[in-house]
Amino acid sequence: MSKRTLAFLAAFGATTIYALNHTIAKGVMPHYVKPFGFILLRVVGVAALFWSISFLGPKEKIEKQDWGRIILAAVLGMVINMLAYFKGLELSTPINSSVLMTVSPIIVVLLSAFFLKERITLNKGLGIALGFIGALALILFGAELRQDAPNIPLGNTLYIINAAAYGGYLIVAKKLLAKYHPFTLMRWLFLIAVIINLPIGLPELLEIRWTTMPLWAYGTIAFVIICTTFLTYLFNIFAMTELKASTIGAFIYLQPLIGILFAVITGKDVLTLVKIIATILLLLGVYLASKKVKPKL
Repeated sequence: MSKRTLAFLAAFGATTIYALNHTIAKGVMPHYVKPFGFILLRVVGVAALFWSISFLGPKEKIEKQDWGRIILAAVLGMVINMLAYFKGLELSTPINSSVLMTVSPIIVVLLSAFFLKERITLNKGLGIALGFIGALALILFGAELRQDAPNIPLGNTLYIINAAAYGGYLIVAKKLLAKYHPFTLMRWLFLIAVIINLPIGLPELLEIRWTTMPLWAYGTIAFVIICTTFLTYLFNIFAMTELKASTIGAFIYLQPLIGILFAVITGKDVLTLVKIIATILLLLGVYLASKKVKPKL
C-alpha cells in the first residue's frame, strides 16, 4: 500500500473518529463525568502521551519571544475550544454538534481576513453568509424537548464559540508549526492546558465515582483521550506529509454525514427538517468559503 493511500486512510480515520465522538462522548455526560472534569482528564491524558513520545522528535528549546503565542494557542485550542465543546455537548445534541463543527473553516476565513489581511472574494462572502444562516437556524429554531439536551440554544451557541476558538488557534499556531516540531509544540501546549484547566475542571473531576462507573464509561473516557485527541492529531500530521491541505480540508464534509448517520443508527438523536436545512446551508457555505479562486490567464 502506497504512502498516499495510507494518508487518505489516516485523514478518513481522523474524520470518522471526530464524527463518532459527538455521540460517544455525550453518552457519559453528565451522569458519570461532567464536561469540565472530562476536559481535565483529556488534557492530562494527552499531555502524558505526548511527553512520553517526545523523545522521538528533535530536542528543541522554545525561544523566549514565542512563549506568549504558545500560551495564547493553548488557551484558544486546549481550553476555550474544549470547554465550550464539551459543555455544549452536555446541553445540546450530537447531530447539532457534528453539523456546527463545520463552521470552523468559515471562521478561519474571517479571522484570516481580519488578522492576516487576506481578501474576501464574492464567493467567500456568500459562503460566510450561508454558513452563519445555517448556524443561526440551528441556534434559533433547533430546540427540542429532550431530557438529555436541557438547553439546546445555549449548547449550540457554545459550539459556535468552540469553532471560533479553534479557528483562532489555527491562526495563532500557524507560525509555531512552521518553526517547531509537532511533538515539541504539542507537549508544551497540553502541559499549559493542564495548568489552566486544573482549577476549572478539578471540582468536577473529584465528583467522579470511579468505583461505581460501568466498564463502558471507562471505555468512553479512553476513546476520547486516546482516539479523539491523540490519534486524530497523529493521523492528521501523517496525512499532511502526503496530501495537500485543501485535500485534507475536504474531509470536513464527511464529518456531519458520518456523525448524523451514527447518531441516528444508535438512536441517540433524530433528524429534523431544521437540521437538514442547516446542514445543507453550512456545507454549501464551507464549500464556497474554502474554494480557491483560479487565477485569470
